[in-house]
Amino acid sequence: MPKRTRAGVLTALIAACLAAGSAVTATASPTTGATAAGAPAPAAKASAAPKFLSASQLPPHPSSSWRAGKVTDGVPEEFQYCLGDALLAYDARHRVFRTDLETSARQLTIVVGSAAKAKALAARLNKDYRKCAARIDADPDLKAQYRDYGSLPVEEGARVHGLHVRTSWGAMDVQLLSVGRDGRTVTVVDWAQMGDFESAPVKAFKKTTTTAVNKLH
Repeated sequence: MPKRTRAGVLTALIAACLAAGSAVTATASPTTGATAAGAPAPAAKASAAPKFLSASQLPPHPSSSWRAGKVTDGVPEEFQYCLGDALLAYDARHRVFRTDLETSARQLTIVVGSAAKAKALAARLNKDYRKCAARIDADPDLKAQYRDYGSLPVEEGARVHGLHVRTSWGAMDVQLLSVGRDGRTVTVVDWAQMGDFESAPVKAFKKTTTTAVNKLH
């Protein structure tokens, strides 16, 4: 059985697609202070910045503690293949979480101009992620499966998705991803490791998602 490593199938796939220019190659510059419509970002954004998850709020790992990185500008590479087109026009901030083994996680937040725009963005992100398995299946060496784990009754709502990718040589990854909204703020959270759906902590990830959305205000 191949030894597990930090770089999983999904991460390698995304990196290859970005290198080939088939995914997003740039995000809106966080220093421009512009929203998707090109208008100046609301002054309240800086003073009311949404809070991020802490390491202790991630699904527990059986043999390694989580470490949280700094909150930084931009879109994580792991989100760009499936969600990059929808995120291109927005300023985003994110935090990366890691363990000593193959499991990793990320959270991204975007504050837009109105609740209506946030609702539209969340709907677009959910739609794009549901369609991502078909994009991955276009590669003859990859087989992707999607699962919808349903919605969560938190603030303006959240939806949880799952994606499993297997290669022709036997390697496989599983990812849980959620999109949640509170007012005009949208957050995306993911968890990923080598494995399959049976190894994914869906119940714990739903709790993490609920916490993430509750922390947005």
